[in-house]
Amino acid sequence: MIDKVIELIRINGVAKSRDEAIAEAASMLIEAGAVTAEYRDSMFDRESSVSTYMGNLLAIPHGTHEGAGKVLKSALAIIRYAQPIEWDGNEVRFVIGIAGRDGTHLDALGTIAQIFSEMETVETLLDAATEEEILDQFAQARAE
Repeated sequence: MIDKVIELIRINGVAKSRDEAIAEAASMLIEAGAVTAEYRDSMFDRESSVSTYMGNLLAIPHGTHEGAGKVLKSALAIIRYAQPIEWDGNEVRFVIGIAGRDGTHLDALGTIAQIFSEMETVETLLDAATEEEILDQFAQARAE
């Protein structure tokens, strides 16, 4: 686990659309006690102002600066989808909802960028059979 950042993983996401995926990630963060229910609205506010699609099958929905007060502790909600989700004209298979507090999530963002910068690594995540295999990939990236 990234220091002071909770990692939540779901390898069988159920969302079928961008908005459902944002809601799914928000629900995971809320259920983990990382954010208040109002943070969900902040995530939708962010998406309405700028797309959180990052490339290489990844979107990283997160709240606005104004929503930062709704974050109780840093966490990542990592969701993999069996079927691509259309995200502003792009295909997404991974959604990582981010809640950051006191900058503790910045290392996590660096790890995410490292993992998703190479399509070969993304393919490894697509092939992962368990949540532990995905966690292992994150741990390996942090160790490099």
